[in-house]
Amino acid sequence: MDLISSLWRLDTTDRADAYLASLSSPMSLRNFIGNNFTEHTEPSHWIDSFNPRTGELLTQIPRSALSDVDHAVDAAVRAFPTWSRTSRQERSEILLRIAEILKEKKEVFAVWESIDQGKTLSRARVEVDRAITNFQYFATYILHEEGAVRYVDGSVSTMTYEHRSPVGVFALISPWNMPLYLLTWKIAPCIAFGCTGVAKPSEVTSMTAFLLAEVFRKAKLPPGVMNIIFGDGPGAGSALVKSARIRGVSFTGGTATGIRIRQDTVADIGKHLSLELGGKNPTLIFDDVNLTEAVPLAAQAAFENSGQICLCGSRIYVHRVVYDAFLAAFVEYVRETYRCGEAIGPVVSREHYAKISSYIKQAKEEGAYFLTGEVPSEVPQKGFWITPTVLTNVRTDSRIMRDEIFGPVVTVSPFDTEEEAIELANDNPNGLASILMTKDLSRMRRVGERIDAGLVWVNCWLVRELGTAFGGMKASGIGREGGSQSRDIFTNLRTLHVR
Repeated sequence: MDLISSLWRLDTTDRADAYLASLSSPMSLRNFIGNNFTEHTEPSHWIDSFNPRTGELLTQIPRSALSDVDHAVDAAVRAFPTWSRTSRQERSEILLRIAEILKEKKEVFAVWESIDQGKTLSRARVEVDRAITNFQYFATYILHEEGAVRYVDGSVSTMTYEHRSPVGVFALISPWNMPLYLLTWKIAPCIAFGCTGVAKPSEVTSMTAFLLAEVFRKAKLPPGVMNIIFGDGPGAGSALVKSARIRGVSFTGGTATGIRIRQDTVADIGKHLSLELGGKNPTLIFDDVNLTEAVPLAAQAAFENSGQICLCGSRIYVHRVVYDAFLAAFVEYVRETYRCGEAIGPVVSREHYAKISSYIKQAKEEGAYFLTGEVPSEVPQKGFWITPTVLTNVRTDSRIMRDEIFGPVVTVSPFDTEEEAIELANDNPNGLASILMTKDLSRMRRVGERIDAGLVWVNCWLVRELGTAFGGMKASGIGREGGSQSRDIFTNLRTLHVR
C-alpha cells in the first residue's frame, strides 16, 4: 500500500502513533504535479522534518530543484486556458466537493496537523474546520459577484461596465504555524477566480499539504489546476517567485522574506503581490473592563498555538488603575490553564526553539521580571517544549518588545492615559493586528481607529468573517485578501465603454 493510502486511514492519534512506530524509515513525501505524485530521484536532496513533541525524525521532504519548479509551472500554464474559461458554476461545484471530502476526512487532517506542527488536537480541529470553510465560502462567493455599470449621456452616449478576468498562474507560499488553514486560504480563491497555481507549503510542516493533494484528485480537480511542490524558501520558493510565467504571488510569512520577494519581482511590474507578514500585536486593557473576561481573552490571544499565530497579542498594556489586579489574575490563570502537554504544545522546530530561547535569555540578561517561565535549556531534551513566559519590566526599546518572537512569550506593561496607550500600541515597526478591551463605545472608535493595524478586535479575538479584508500595515505587508479583496488579487479589472 502506498503512503497516501496508508495515511488516509489513520484518523486517531493512537493509530497514527502505531503506524509511525511500525516504520523502519521515515516517511518520504512526493511532489504533486498535474494530478500525479512524482517520484523524487535525488536521494541526497531531502529535507528532514522532525516531530515537535519528541524531536525524532518524522518525514523527509523533497528539496525540489529548479527542474521540479519548472515542471509544476508547466502543468499550471497548460491548465490555465481551459480552467480560466470554466464556468463559475463548475468551479463552485468542484470547490464544494473539495470541502465535502475534507469534512469527511476531518479527523485524518487534524491528527496529522497536530503531529506535524505540534499544536493540540483541539486546535488542529478548529483549523481544519476553517480550511473547509475557505472552500465553501469562495465556492458560493463567485456565484454572487457584483460589478458596476455606469452610463454617460452626451453627443456619444455610452454604457461603461467592469469586466474581470483571471490573472494567470500564481505562486502560493504558506507558513508553518497554521499549515492547512493558511494554505487553503490561498488555494481556494485562486482556483475559484479561474487562476491556476503552484503551492509551496513550509518545509517544516508539509504533511497536510501532501494529504490535500489527494483531496484534489478525489474531487476531480482538472490536472495542473493546482500543483504542490515541497522544498525550502531559498531554493524552490525563490525559483517559483522569480519565474516569468508566474503572474502573481500570495505569500504569508516573515517580513525579511517578504522584502526579498519584492526585491526579486521588482522588474516584473505586472506581477500581482499579496504579502501578509509579521506581527507584534498590542493588547490594550482599559480600567472599565471586567477582569474575569479580560484575563482569559488576553491569555488566549497570547498563548494560543504556543504563541505561534501572527495575530497573537504578545504586548499587553494595562491601565495602571487595574494593572496590579490584572497581573495577579493573569499570572494565576496562565499557570493553571496553559500547561505544556495539555492546553499548549511544543514549538514547531529545533531552530525555532533556539530562536525563542535566545530572546528569553536576553530578557533575563536585561533584568526583566519572570512571573512565569524560565530560560529554556540550550539543547532540548525531548521535543521542543517552552513554558509559557510572562515578563514585566521590559524596556520599550528592547528587542523583546519590538521583534516578533512568535512563541509563548508575552510582556505586560502599564499605561496611564488613553493617548499613551495609543502611542505604545503604535510604537512598533509592525502593524498587523490589535486587541482593544473596553466597555466605552466612544473609546472603541476613538482608539480603534487610531491604532496602526490592519485588523482591530474589540473585546474579542480571532473572530473573522471571510469577506472582510485581511492584511497589515507598515512592515506587516502589502495587499489585502478576503472576499472582494481576494478577487482584486486573483483577477485583472478592465472597463468596457460601449456606445
